[in-house]
Amino acid sequence: MNIKKVKIALAGNPNTGKTSLFNALTGMNQRVGNYPGITVDKKIGFFQLNDETKVELIDLPGTYSLNPGSLDEEVVLKVLTDDSKDDYPEILIFVADATNLKRNLYFYSQLSDLGIPTILALNMVDLVEKKGIHIDVDLLSKELDTPVVFLNARKGVGIDELKAAITNLKPKKKSCSIDLHKIAPKFLPNIKKAINEDRDYIAWVKAVQKNIPQFIDPKEKENILNTISSLNINVERLKIKETIARYQYVNHILKKVIDHDANEDQTITGKIDKIATHKVMGYVIFFFIMIFLFQAIYSWASIPMDFIDSSFSSFAVYLSNALPEGPLNSLISEGIIPGIGGIVIFIPQIAILFAFISIMEDTGYMSRVVFIMDKLMRKFGMSGKSIVPLMSGMACAVPAIMSTRTISDWKERIITILVTPFITCAARLPVYSIIIAIIIPNETVFGFFNIQGLVLMGMYLLGFLSALLSAAIANKFLKIKASGSFIIEMPSYKIPYYKNIGLDIIEKTKAFIFDAGKIILTLSIVLWVLASYGPNDNVKNASNIVKLEKPELSGVKLNNEIASYKLENSYIGHFGHFIEPAIRPLGYDWKIGIALISSLAAREVFVSTMATIYSVGSSNDSDGLTIIKRMQGEINPNTGKKVYTFAVGWSLLIFYAFAMQCMSTIAIVKRETNSWKWTIVQTVFMTGVAYISSFIVYQILK
Repeated sequence: MNIKKVKIALAGNPNTGKTSLFNALTGMNQRVGNYPGITVDKKIGFFQLNDETKVELIDLPGTYSLNPGSLDEEVVLKVLTDDSKDDYPEILIFVADATNLKRNLYFYSQLSDLGIPTILALNMVDLVEKKGIHIDVDLLSKELDTPVVFLNARKGVGIDELKAAITNLKPKKKSCSIDLHKIAPKFLPNIKKAINEDRDYIAWVKAVQKNIPQFIDPKEKENILNTISSLNINVERLKIKETIARYQYVNHILKKVIDHDANEDQTITGKIDKIATHKVMGYVIFFFIMIFLFQAIYSWASIPMDFIDSSFSSFAVYLSNALPEGPLNSLISEGIIPGIGGIVIFIPQIAILFAFISIMEDTGYMSRVVFIMDKLMRKFGMSGKSIVPLMSGMACAVPAIMSTRTISDWKERIITILVTPFITCAARLPVYSIIIAIIIPNETVFGFFNIQGLVLMGMYLLGFLSALLSAAIANKFLKIKASGSFIIEMPSYKIPYYKNIGLDIIEKTKAFIFDAGKIILTLSIVLWVLASYGPNDNVKNASNIVKLEKPELSGVKLNNEIASYKLENSYIGHFGHFIEPAIRPLGYDWKIGIALISSLAAREVFVSTMATIYSVGSSNDSDGLTIIKRMQGEINPNTGKKVYTFAVGWSLLIFYAFAMQCMSTIAIVKRETNSWKWTIVQTVFMTGVAYISSFIVYQILK
């Protein structure tokens, strides 16, 4: 049987439940990539419509209209107007918030005029009922000349009806919702002729943008500009006329199909917002939510983390004993297994972090955070829009910096890009966790607050305050005129849907682990080679040399001394000693220096590097000591004291809080700013702040 393949796109305003519908239709059968040549996420999923038809579903970025002010919005315009590309859909599903049809139907009317067969999916039917809104679906379908389906995507209600509507979809009879020729009788025919486009609204929407989109062919762009100039047309005035005409069209329909519209101030959402967005209580609530998050990261994750840590250590010892002696045994038990274990151990904490962020987004609370933070952010040269990249930076700076493309004002955007790496990302979490576990006691205060959790929250707060201070400095020195405005929609509060959150945790954790895993596996092998071989015969003859120099040693002590001697005389040992003078003022030895350099690839590599180094640098008789215990027991041979003292631990925490320690972040800053100048300034500034701050902290605490 030949399976027919259909390409369908999901479109709609932000916060209308597109993601819920996408997850309900595709489940785990989805992937995330990028649109060609740009860094905007392209989310694609697949599902079986029926026995004969398989659907490729594209989840377009949420936007409010076809007049793009950001790259996300420009992507929507490009995908839906360029039928020569692979992304062009055969069917469009417009997901609308049924409780706010006026705003949603404006965008729907634009999309329906593009000529793509369209289905209107009215989501959040449960909230419609609660608010006492009555929508005549049959009449709405007749007025719009399109199938209309009621959905509760979070609970899977209406999915079968939506699939039936897709199967039975017929071409639309009406050509356009409004009469564009009436709005601009001379303009439209001339533009269609200039760019050789038969479809009215596609010609219109390409021509009336404030800035002609980048994807428009240069020759077409030239013809558009020449036509506008020859006709002496003010395209902004045309857009205003179009907007008025569309809202008149929408209002005319809504008067017929809606019986009652509740007062938002009387809803639960309105009552909660009086507290959640209060100028004082809003900050207090957000602060306590953050405290709860960081307590959970330590308290809830401790048991699975201990299990993973001990399991990998035991597995390394088992393989060491089970495999024949030789380089392969050493590579696997001392290099690969400890290296991978050094990142897998943090899956529980990373999953909890992503879960909390996902819950805040799914409930609608994240929009409130954006709103209450706007006034604060304005003082530092940013706006409430900047809080989204900054909050996203808690997961990873790379997508966070990508998300600044939704900020239309260049000054606000460049400041946000420059300071986002200060935000503590998930890659820093493994570093913080292991150092805090070494130097901070696992105790509680006031019978509830875990001290380690409070310190971790302090590190996140330090990152956020550093970002604000750096933004204030950048705002003062950047001689760029700011012109942006701040608009945020407050969606209704919703109970978080476990399936959405679960898929989000799996997708983001998997991406984090596998992306980091590629780097870690490669570096673990490289580090093992560098730590197992040296530039001379000292490594090969280590056993004889140590026995000759220290004949009094025997048993485990002798084996440990031989392993330590091998490591110090290896390639990596020589390199570590070479850079040690530069980092000694910070309290670091040559082993820590190696980890600092290797973590330039990715911050979390610090932990796996230490795991590899300490595995190679100790005997196989260590009886499965975990990486934390190895680091806690490490002794400085020159002083006879522990390497990881309170002062050294805090010096490392401060260094990683401020340093630009990720090549991926450096690369994405270059790409997003299209300038080496900003990239170099940012890297030098952050590294300088990290070094000086760590030096001061160590010298004070030692």
